[in-house]
Amino acid sequence: MRPKALLIAAPGIFRDQLALQLAGREAGDVAVAASLDEARALIAESFFAFAVIDQALPDGGDGAVVAKVLEEEGFSAPILLLTAAETADIGDGLARLAKPFRITALLQALGQLLAHPGGDAPFRIGPYDFHPSAKLLVDGERKIRLTEKETDILRYLRTATGIVPRQTLLGEVWGYGPQVATHTLETHIYRLRKKIEADPDSPILLTEDGGYRLCG
Repeated sequence: MRPKALLIAAPGIFRDQLALQLAGREAGDVAVAASLDEARALIAESFFAFAVIDQALPDGGDGAVVAKVLEEEGFSAPILLLTAAETADIGDGLARLAKPFRITALLQALGQLLAHPGGDAPFRIGPYDFHPSAKLLVDGERKIRLTEKETDILRYLRTATGIVPRQTLLGEVWGYGPQVATHTLETHIYRLRKKIEADPDSPILLTEDGGYRLCG
């Protein structure tokens, strides 16, 4: 299952061509926005696996500022910022690609971003420090070992925005298509909740509402 992309850029030929390229080669579906408010409205309604943001937005808008605001508001999917020229790393953690670029360069940058979206860096889940590379949750002296699939589930949900549909998670973690009928996801979620939730029957970290969401 190919990911869904959010493209934030000024209306025009550049945005239209970029959306077509992404839809044809990298993303299953591409939603477009021209401003922070438009992006917020789309994010509130849909799950996005990654975002591509042009730094030069209408009315003097700055794509880098939009990216950081979205991150601060909880958008945790990988973001690629398109800049007008080569720029040095200014320490904001954003991946960058300078314009003009060939489509092969864009796809390579996105491939690297999606392959390494910060998913191996330790991060916090509720009371735990999650170390994906070690497949380990740490809460003080307590250490919880995870399986590879349990680690992949948490890693993917960490980079997702909003509720992740069941079939999306099956596709991203197991590679299953929509025609596959299986209860393997529910089994893994059940076992994972027994490890991380104080009360697995009333989960607060790994919640379910038409899909799955990682909270905390």
